[in-house]
Amino acid sequence: MLVKIKGSALLGIQAILITIEINVSMGQGYSIVGLPDSSIKESLDRTESALKANGFRMPRTKILINLSPADLKKTGAAFDLPIAIGLIAASEQLTSHIPLHQLLIMGELGLDGLLYPIQGALAMALQAKLEGLTALILPIENVKEASIIEGISIYGFSQLKEVVQFLKTGEIIKNDFTSAKEMTSPKNIEQPLPKLEDIKGQAHCKRALEIASAGAHNLIMIGPPGAGKTMLAKSIVSILPPLNIKEAIETTQIYSVSNKVNITQQLCYERPFRQPHHTISDIAMIGGGSYPQPGEISLAHNGVLFLDELPEFNRNVIEVLRQPMEEGRVHIARAKMNLVFPASFILIASMNPCPCGYYTHPLKDCTCSVPVIQKYIHKISGPLLDRIDLHIEVAPLSYQTLTANQSEPNSLDILEKVRKARNCQAQRLMEDGLGLTNAQMNPSQLKKYCGIDKAGANLLQQAMEKFQLSVRSHDRILKVSRTIADLANCDQINAAHISEAIQYRCLDRSSWGSLKE
Repeated sequence: MLVKIKGSALLGIQAILITIEINVSMGQGYSIVGLPDSSIKESLDRTESALKANGFRMPRTKILINLSPADLKKTGAAFDLPIAIGLIAASEQLTSHIPLHQLLIMGELGLDGLLYPIQGALAMALQAKLEGLTALILPIENVKEASIIEGISIYGFSQLKEVVQFLKTGEIIKNDFTSAKEMTSPKNIEQPLPKLEDIKGQAHCKRALEIASAGAHNLIMIGPPGAGKTMLAKSIVSILPPLNIKEAIETTQIYSVSNKVNITQQLCYERPFRQPHHTISDIAMIGGGSYPQPGEISLAHNGVLFLDELPEFNRNVIEVLRQPMEEGRVHIARAKMNLVFPASFILIASMNPCPCGYYTHPLKDCTCSVPVIQKYIHKISGPLLDRIDLHIEVAPLSYQTLTANQSEPNSLDILEKVRKARNCQAQRLMEDGLGLTNAQMNPSQLKKYCGIDKAGANLLQQAMEKFQLSVRSHDRILKVSRTIADLANCDQINAAHISEAIQYRCLDRSSWGSLKE
């Protein structure tokens, strides 16, 4: 008897529909075809044990299982459950009350018939809805994640026999999960990130962080060790608005596929903050592998990627960031597949001005020679710096500033300003549908929304000629100026906005290029 069941395979962060065809006929031998990996080939051994443990018999005739489309590599143990249900149905031990072709069934089986959670439940629910299926059957632990998607019934079970009983009777089992609208962000069990009010002084750095948050601009901080660069970078999370529902689904989907989401948690509304170590490889940074998985830049999608001590990263690791920083996505090409992972993130980087760290320190002497300093600075290529909108110098704090009993700007107040600026950008750019922040503007949007007055144009021309800025730097100054104007609730970019944006290009200045002795 031939039975067909719908399943799903992950391709990048997307799920594609797989038809599991199980044929039980006269003859001998078990076989699985359709490019299964080792974990799927071992499925029949797990399935046989699970069937016996739950009172079903394993057919002793010829079993042929085909995973269609047959030219696509399938991986993982999540095909155990559909294969088991198909074997029970094909051997006439199950007459389903619900048509099997209307269901998507996925789950990993234990030897005793227990169902174990799987990766990518959210992506599978999305695909099942697009394919017009009526319901999704999953392990109980994956129900909260999959139930984020509305318009499709989600059923969760903990045992194989529970699934079979449900298919026989059609009884609806109420699952204990909350609707997506009621879901809140999971609490961070790690040490909480600092807020802006926790940092003394550094007013110009906090202003730069405010601009970066409002327009989703990339930022690099340069200064001696202990000046507060890392703490400033981490504090940006406190002034970033929460993810909207579309961004939250995108982010949760990435973490679900990467198996980095806690199955007891729900939709992620907090913006990701990723801080990879400088020993990271280029594949771990951008994603890939034999079965391509999202890298750090995709895990930072809709959030922040913080690279501390940027020159210490391998050159090939930081150079691969160029294309994703421009396009907001990364292309992974393999012999048999081409995948696109989303990677729209705010890059926050920090670095010392020299190997000893004290080249710009007001009190301590630098022990590095000029060639050594130049070699250190030039670890960061010009094309990469061109793609970073804001360059700021972080000076060490004096004792008086550190111990002063002075109130600092409140994160909630700045967050409200950032939220208003982002709403303004979203309303302005929504008509084009190509991005919702100033950093994402394309050339036509730049021309349309970044007109400047005569004084501002003259000032920008002088900066271009004096610092020999590139066309990309010119465009990024305009984008930052647009964000500064949005924060000031101004429709027109003026000379003051241009002037402030130019101040955030310190690494383009001749003093950093020539390094005076």
